[in-house]
Amino acid sequence: MKRLEDYVRSIPDFPEEGIIFRDVTSVLQDADGLQLAIDTMQEKIKDLDFDVVAGAESRGFIFGTPIAYNNHKPFVLIRKKGKLPCETIEKEYDLEYGKAVIEMHKDSIKPGQKVLIVDDLIATGGTTEAMIKLIEELGGEVVGMVFLMELAGLKGRERLKGYRMEAAITYEGK
Repeated sequence: MKRLEDYVRSIPDFPEEGIIFRDVTSVLQDADGLQLAIDTMQEKIKDLDFDVVAGAESRGFIFGTPIAYNNHKPFVLIRKKGKLPCETIEKEYDLEYGKAVIEMHKDSIKPGQKVLIVDDLIATGGTTEAMIKLIEELGGEVVGMVFLMELAGLKGRERLKGYRMEAAITYEGK
């Protein structure tokens, strides 16, 4: 039986020399890999009490929606600026080479709701930190986060200390 790590394609020197790119598409393109990914992520949070699942586009949608479905919970979209049609709140955050803005509908989280954040990857934690701020601004409580992969060398876990964080696979480097 293959391990989840066996489905992740590692591409050396991409996008630059010295970086090993962990490619999620190889997991998604294999039915067994996709099922194992969702099952493993769900197992990590099976004891967690949550009301809502939230995920950022686009890979947070891919992994978050089946987890929401399997737990009979709603799924909240967090998108790039300008993609949502109703009244939104937004948060700007830093990227490696610039800035980005994400937003969510103002009515997507109700005060007091317990929120699980789902995404494919935790690296520096910048995007996740921005998601947390949006959720908390609406009165939600982030009770946990689950990721398919963690790049521990980029210290996202340290940036998000104080929040429960789970990863199906942890890579020690960057």
